[in-house]
Amino acid sequence: MSLAHTILGFLQQEKMTGYDLKTSCFDRCIAPLWSADQAQIYRTLDKLVGQGWITCTVEIQHDRPNRKVYNMTEAGKAELIRWLQCPQPLPTLREPLIVQLFFAAQLPNEAIVQLLEQQLTARNEKLAKCKNVELPMLGDRFTSREQMMQKLVLDLVIRREQTYIDWLMTAIDVIRHQRDGEIGEQGSRGEF
Repeated sequence: MSLAHTILGFLQQEKMTGYDLKTSCFDRCIAPLWSADQAQIYRTLDKLVGQGWITCTVEIQHDRPNRKVYNMTEAGKAELIRWLQCPQPLPTLREPLIVQLFFAAQLPNEAIVQLLEQQLTARNEKLAKCKNVELPMLGDRFTSREQMMQKLVLDLVIRREQTYIDWLMTAIDVIRHQRDGEIGEQGSRGEF
């Protein structure tokens, strides 16, 4: 996924500053999906201005530093539409914990369980953050098609985290009930 296209997606909704993009959009809205630090956002904004996909207007402020406000151009809208219509390849997930577990047979069970429990804690925290993302809705009804799409994405992220949590709990249970170095009857066939 492209940081540039993510920024274009936010700027299609309204013009905003780099600071607004970081705090209101990346930190509060899509943190479970995509993260970016302030420096990455500002570098990408400069590139987008250079490509003609957004403009930058300096707003003079007398009591504070001047603000750079970014707005999407027609060329930027066209690029966002082009990107939205492109099928995306399946990502290659690189999860260090999974690779650790692949080789973890050399560790005692308690050490493996500890790794899994640490991940379980982190995943539960992420799930709680996902569930606390606030999408503006009127009761159970969406106020816009855009909000409906955002809700569908958020539901997927929540389900994915819950599935990972369920798997971690199963893995912890399986390892706790095995003696170090022992393979159960079914374990040799890849079943639990």
